[in-house]
Amino acid sequence: MGPERDEGSPTRLMEGGAYERIRSALRSQECVLLDGGVTTELAQRHGQDHERLWGIEALASTPDEVLGVHRRYVEAGVHVITTNTWALPAVVSGDGHVEPADGHPVHWMEIARRGVEVARTAIADGGRAGEVAVAFSLNGELEGPEGPETVALLERALASDPPDAILFETLSVIRPWLFDVVEALLKTPIPLWLSFRRCLHGSCGVYGQHWGGPEGDAFGRAARRFEDMGVDALLINCIPPDHVVGMVSHLREFTDMPLGVYPNLGYYTNAGWRTASGVGGDEYAAMARRWRAEGAQIVGGCCGTRPEHIAAAGEALAGTVPGRERHDTSEAARALGGAATSAARAWTSRRGRELHPIDFPAMAQHPGVSPAVAGSLLMWRHLFEESAGAHQRCLDIGCGAGLQTVQLALNGATHVHAIDLDERAVSNTLDNAFRNGVADRVTAEVDDLYPWLPDERYELVVAALPQTPIDPLSELSSHRPTDYWGRGLIDQVIAKLPAALAAEGRALVTLTSLLSRERTVELLAGAGLVAEAVAWELHELPEPYLAQLDHVATVARSSDGYLTHLGDRPLLVTYLLEIRLAALDREVPEPPWVRRR
Repeated sequence: MGPERDEGSPTRLMEGGAYERIRSALRSQECVLLDGGVTTELAQRHGQDHERLWGIEALASTPDEVLGVHRRYVEAGVHVITTNTWALPAVVSGDGHVEPADGHPVHWMEIARRGVEVARTAIADGGRAGEVAVAFSLNGELEGPEGPETVALLERALASDPPDAILFETLSVIRPWLFDVVEALLKTPIPLWLSFRRCLHGSCGVYGQHWGGPEGDAFGRAARRFEDMGVDALLINCIPPDHVVGMVSHLREFTDMPLGVYPNLGYYTNAGWRTASGVGGDEYAAMARRWRAEGAQIVGGCCGTRPEHIAAAGEALAGTVPGRERHDTSEAARALGGAATSAARAWTSRRGRELHPIDFPAMAQHPGVSPAVAGSLLMWRHLFEESAGAHQRCLDIGCGAGLQTVQLALNGATHVHAIDLDERAVSNTLDNAFRNGVADRVTAEVDDLYPWLPDERYELVVAALPQTPIDPLSELSSHRPTDYWGRGLIDQVIAKLPAALAAEGRALVTLTSLLSRERTVELLAGAGLVAEAVAWELHELPEPYLAQLDHVATVARSSDGYLTHLGDRPLLVTYLLEIRLAALDREVPEPPWVRRR
């Protein structure tokens, strides 16, 4: 047990009342039985669907229904009844009132008093007055700067008929405000229990989802601090039963407080409450015995757990003592880790490349170097997944910062030559080649694609180039022809590939959907080339397209090029073409550009 409270406390529970019976049971190693999901019982029976205020509204408008649920738990043999006030902090933080169906608002203080009164009436009706304690339920929304003040007001509201304990439950993150509110609650004469949504992985949600990184023994240290502050018991609640396993034995390393568990068997969805199927009284009793074997001293249930579950657990735990069974974390880790490892090994490309994490090159972007164009990452992904360029001489046309150049070299290319019009891009590419340890297989030089002529042949040529249509009226005069259709650079690549490709070489070239397919096929055929689409992607319009949006629309209307749309949002398709010399293509497709299957 935690530190004893002042025997001179005004709380009548210290005078041999129901709570003192609870303390006595814990000292004698008996299992204290908590009730189950009060509000979910109401929801299942009466169709409540207001997630935040479920239960509170019932206390305001139909307290007899709440009374009926409490009575069933009293009959099930529980030792502690929790008030149906879990959502009260949400009311306090609002305007302080609940407006039930009859239209007569009820203040939160009245709801608080009514919650205790209804619970006590159920206990008396069951003939167990002085035997069953009432725990006043509050959720984590009590945290925050106004929390201590709310606690002071709550103590005044409950002064005439205080509960036997306060259950501050469904907590999660250990924030500084939490300790302030706990300290304020401990200043009242009412014993305090705390309960958290926690499992061995850390913070845990109602569905068993985890968030936050590894935190070591942070929660255990917080438990020890709570004990030193004077908290009477620490519990785990509102997470699936399988996530409860191991928590009691873990917490026992840090604290001597009574420990307990009350997991959920259901949760709220947009379609209403859903409860676990196939978990009856016998199954719940078996789980309760396991928690008890680990040392649980308090056992109950949360959302979806019904009186029959609690009754079965109580019968199974009668006469037992808390065990010291250690949860085999290594076995669990092996089971989880084995599955995780198997899954991770399955995350590979067709050629066996690990996909988690993605082995993306270390890339720096020098000032002034143009960002990646549409299709650059599509090209990179294909090079990565296919290990393209291995043992080949490669050419990267329009290298930019060098992403394709570096990946080809990392794939095992014997040599990669990169060209770009911008001297800063050439320098950036060489820098990134050094950064990734492939500088010995990379060369780069400044070349203007329009006058450039290849002076050697390559097994693989890659080109991911800008393809932005330009309105002639928006451009100043230049020695370059105005790129009305956005295909000036791609047309230069097509024209020069016959001289750049080795006899059995291939080129990988990105082509946006705005560029005419008919014109591309015509140019390929004229150059003695054939192509097939080996990959594609959808993406938002790049910034240069948005700056010329009217002209982009004109281009799309004037050819078989196109944009697609998601609602009103225009989207661009980028294709990755694999181009070869037609003379070596034994099965020329008809038409000559089709997607590979």
